[in-house]
Amino acid sequence: MMAQSPHFFWRVARQSGAVVSILFVLLVWTLFSALNIMPQAILPSPASVWSATVEMAENGTLGRDLTVSLSRATIGFSIGTSLGVLVGLLTGRMALMQVLLAPALTLLRPIPAIALVPLAIVWFGIGEGSKYFVISYTVFLTVWFNTHHGMQYVPDIYLRASRSLGVSRAREFLTVIIPAAAPYILAGIRLGVALAFLSLVAAELSGASSGIGYRLQEARQYIRTDRMFSLLIILGILGAVADVIVQRIGQRLVHWQQG
Repeated sequence: MMAQSPHFFWRVARQSGAVVSILFVLLVWTLFSALNIMPQAILPSPASVWSATVEMAENGTLGRDLTVSLSRATIGFSIGTSLGVLVGLLTGRMALMQVLLAPALTLLRPIPAIALVPLAIVWFGIGEGSKYFVISYTVFLTVWFNTHHGMQYVPDIYLRASRSLGVSRAREFLTVIIPAAAPYILAGIRLGVALAFLSLVAAELSGASSGIGYRLQEARQYIRTDRMFSLLIILGILGAVADVIVQRIGQRLVHWQQG
């Protein structure tokens, strides 16, 4: 039988890296729990976390909270991404819009989502509007920043080439500038996916009666660390899956960056 190339084994190892990493963490976690290095109330075992997950799934709270949280994250992400791309396109290529908006938006970027929760509740009440605002605000600033810089750093050679061919400004914007900035925009959208879930928890910690963030707060009050671990792992999985989906879609839409 022909010996396999070292490149084959390296490729297999890279593709199975995520599985190996997860198994390694589970092994270390199980050993820590078995040795009773920390009390179960602080570091629950993988088995107890799985039992808590099954318990929440069977009583229906997990399904309801996932549905509510995913809906909030999706709507907030969609609003924030749409506005971020639109404003980034304007501030990146229009001097007037850059002067009027870019400095103010740059000052807003360091403000964390959790700090906006009280203001959002005052403005929009404890309903869904305040959650959408907090999530879309966080996503918007990240997507805007990447889009803005992507539009600013379009290579001059692209612009000179299009103008030497007599391309109109509108066509140049659509067929040269935006495609050149697309990799930056995609990177901002991928960051926005992660931030949507981060700000989701911040939005649900106050003024909510359902959702993953609310359930985390409830688990803290009853010192149910097994549920806390379960919900945090689920959040991580949701974020990872969403990131992969956005990445795959981006690779199809922005296929020229692969070169």
